[in-house]
Amino acid sequence: MKITITGATGFVGQNLTKYLKNSHCLTPVSLRNQNWTDNFNIDIDVIIHLAGKAHDTANTSNDSVYFKVNRDLTIQLFDVFLKSNIKDFFYFSSVKAVADTVDGVLFEDIDAKPLTPYGKSKFEAEEYLLKQTLPEGKRLFIIRPCMIHGPGNKGNLNLLYKVVEKGIPWPLAAFHNERSFLSIDNLSYLIETMIAKKDLSSGVYNFADDDALSTNDVVQLISMTLGQKPRLWSISSSFIKTVVKIGDILPLPLNSERLKKLTESYVVSNSKIKKALGIEKLPTSAKEGLIKTIRSFQ
Repeated sequence: MKITITGATGFVGQNLTKYLKNSHCLTPVSLRNQNWTDNFNIDIDVIIHLAGKAHDTANTSNDSVYFKVNRDLTIQLFDVFLKSNIKDFFYFSSVKAVADTVDGVLFEDIDAKPLTPYGKSKFEAEEYLLKQTLPEGKRLFIIRPCMIHGPGNKGNLNLLYKVVEKGIPWPLAAFHNERSFLSIDNLSYLIETMIAKKDLSSGVYNFADDDALSTNDVVQLISMTLGQKPRLWSISSSFIKTVVKIGDILPLPLNSERLKKLTESYVVSNSKIKKALGIEKLPTSAKEGLIKTIRSFQ
């Protein structure tokens, strides 16, 4: 199978390339050059569109950049796909395209209410793709992953690791939550399985590990991996929320956006994709995947 991957130099792109390269012929492509369409190879079977502008937790990015990259480039690439003989188009959107916060469990049929420029740009791209008529023999897969992690990935998990590693008590234990994560191994497995399953229907699919975990669970996993005793402090949540407002003004490690990511509940269902692929369990459990990521920080 001949596959083109955009955003191949990013975290997901690098890992997906390693996973697929032994079974498929892969070609990375950059969309940064304004004339990329002139040299785009359409003699392929699958496009996996990963390239995009990630959510900026520091809120320093211009809103227009999200729409130019996440929406407009996706539209251009999809139009190339529609006019070609390429069979499959995978668009990596995000759960944030439809819900900034989740009450209960997030399923694919939720009424979209994106709140950030990142989420809105992803959703507007989805809207365009879904409104187009697919020629016979073509498939469109819109993937909505939750928080992706794996060896080499930085971000909030790495921040959490550094706190625990230094022996600093986790001060947010009073926040009780449940979060879905997505191991890069499970992501890669799902993509390869979807490509191979020729009778899989086009559609929107959530990607998440099988089980949700709390932030306190993650702190305990980090402590266990480091051979330390977990240190969880239950400081008043209202006090913490007041203090982090300072981080919204000054360059501190914790601000309101990061606090939200670390403590909110965000449970994502993966039942639709598992049913469609006829699998009961993903190969890597949520805890196994997190431990593998945590060990990579050492």
